[in-house]
Parts: sequence; C-alpha cells; structure tokens
Amino acid sequence: MPKNAKKEAVVSEIKGKLEKASSVVLVNARGLTVEQDTILRKKLREQGVDYKVYKNTMVRFAVEGTDFAEIAPHLEGPTTLAVSYDDPTAAARIISKEQKGMPVLEFKAGIIENTLYDANGVATIANIPSREELLAKLLGSFKSPMSSFARVINAIAENGGEATPATEEAPVAEAPAEAEAEAPVAEAPAEEAPPAEEAPPSEE
Repeated sequence: MPKNAKKEAVVSEIKGKLEKASSVVLVNARGLTVEQDTILRKKLREQGVDYKVYKNTMVRFAVEGTDFAEIAPHLEGPTTLAVSYDDPTAAARIISKEQKGMPVLEFKAGIIENTLYDANGVATIANIPSREELLAKLLGSFKSPMSSFARVINAIAENGGEATPATEEAPVAEAPAEAEAEAPVAEAPAEEAPPAEEAPPSEE
C-alpha cells in the first residue's frame, strides 16, 4: 500500500472512532513496561475504551473539522488516545486508578462531552463515579419509598381499582349522654277554699 494510502487509512480509522466517541483523553504513557501496558489495555477494553498510540500528525488531520478539534494544540510529544463511547468518564477514571501503580502515566488533556479540559481538569473528571454507580445510588435512595408505592398500587389492583385503608377501624359508639336532670314539676297552685258564709244575725 502506498505511503499516502496508509496515512489516509489511519486518519480514516481515527475519524471513525471520533464519530462515535463521547470523550477523548490524551495520555503520555512513555515508560510503561510491557506488562503494565498489557494490564492497562485490558482494563480499558473491558470498560469499552479504545486505547491506541497514533502519530500526532495523523490525529491532527483526523480531528480537524470535528467536535474534537480543540484538542489539537495538546498533540505534542508522546501521545496515546483513549477513546470512550458509552461512558464519557471511563477512560479518565480507569487511567487515574492505574496511576497509583503506574506513576509514569500522565494526562495531557481531554475533551469530554464537548468540553475541553487540561490535565488537571481530566484528573478531576476522573473522580466522578460511573453512570452505573450513580444510578445504583439513586435507586437505593428511592428503594424504600418505591417499595411502599408498589404495595399501594398492588392493593389498589387487588381491590378493583379502589384504594382501601390499611386498617379499618370499627366506628366507636359514642357514650350515651348523661340523662338530663328532670325539670322540677311545678306544683299547681292550691285552689282557695270558698269563703265561709256568715251566719245570718240572729233575731233577738
């Protein structure tokens, strides 16, 4: 294959990855042992991250006119491309973890979800949990309320669409009111006796 054709093939390969990428992180991996490099590649591959060394000139041609064009000024010195697809923080997060045992690994820059970050910015992004972890925490916080909600929905379904209280309390009979004191019966006024008739004066 002619030299120019090889270059075009490499540029086309990179462009194809960028079209599907959610993030691109530039890494300086010079100084890694073969064993370390193999371990790193395996961990990145398991998380769907494409990790490969390209010549800077090829990457510059590939990013031109794309959403990753701003990364071009950082394409100096040894450069390895770590391309994430589904999880935009995956490359930064995994490489950051491996830096503890591989101190020669260095971030150079990165574009994550259309935002350009320098080396320090990529390191900060690396501390963000994965989407799976965030979802697990979110679902965990909803677990108890959702369980209660599910029980209510199930109860409604079993009762033909009508919600019923969890416990029905029997109506409490009201205590009979104390008998009202009987009103005193007014005594009828006694009839006055008719005045006694005076005896007629006796005739003397």
